[in-house]
Parts: sequence; C-alpha cells; structure tokens
Amino acid sequence: MGRARARLVPALLAVLLPAAAGCSMVGDASRSDTARAQVGDCIDVAEGSITASKTEPIDCAADRAVYTIVSASDTARNCGPEYSSYEETFRGGTTAFLCLAPNLKQGNCYRQDRQTGFAYADCTSPEATVRVVARIDGRSDQSLCAPNGTFLLLSRPETTFCLANPETEGH
Repeated sequence: MGRARARLVPALLAVLLPAAAGCSMVGDASRSDTARAQVGDCIDVAEGSITASKTEPIDCAADRAVYTIVSASDTARNCGPEYSSYEETFRGGTTAFLCLAPNLKQGNCYRQDRQTGFAYADCTSPEATVRVVARIDGRSDQSLCAPNGTFLLLSRPETTFCLANPETEGH
C-alpha cells in the first residue's frame, strides 16, 4: 500500500488564514478517522503541518474541538472563503475532502498561523496567539465585536467570533 498525502487549502477569514490537513495510510477501508468523520462531527488538530497534520474526531463540546465538519465528499471542491479544508489523497486521487468551520469556544485561546490554522492553546502559554472574547451563534455581524477589533464571521452556520490578543487581555 502506498503512502497517502494530504493537501492544505487555506481559507481567508477576516484577517486570519485557518486551515487543516491530514495524512494517513488510506484505501477504501483504511481511511483515517478524520476522513471517516461525518457532517456535524468536530476535529482536533493535535499537531499542525501542511502535509502531515495529526488530527482526530472529538466531541464538539471539548475545548480541543477546533473545527466542525460542514460538508464531506470524496472529491475536492471549493469550500468558500470562510472555511478551511482537509483533503486525503492516495496515488494522486482524492479519497476524502472535508470543508471545516472554526468551532472556537468563548474564553479559550488558540495558536493560529497561516499554514496550520487553529489549534487549542492554554491562555497562559506563549503559543497562544488569539483569545475568543465572544462567540455569538445565530448571527454573523462584525458590529457585535469591539470597534476596530478582530473578528471572524461565518455564514453557515451563522456565527460571530470576537477575538483579541491573549497578552493584551490580561491572561
């Protein structure tokens, strides 16, 4: 069996660039647990990398449940500018393609960068780059956040995330 490869497709969200990717040995029956996850399931990014991230499905209530799957298929497609994607390939063909929405929790901190997207981080850790000061489900409206503040908006499901630098928030 050959090695599976994962490809990262970053998404633009306000001023952030989240994305997730994965790598595993795949065939029809041996796709990774992440690749077998269903719409509505959540994903933990234990270790981010453009080609070999370590991800796994996790209970959506868990702090480490950083992404929610909003669509799943066996062919690559455009998820849209608000979402990140996860793709597993085997011998040049896509075997799993997931569109992912951030599932950030109010009060939690995350490590975020252009290549690996969001991963949970302790707010006292120097790795923490963003803290969620508010999460408003059912509305996608930047005016719900502080003027000149950083925000992340989703249209499906409608969600507003108001974000801050953990260092400037006293955490």
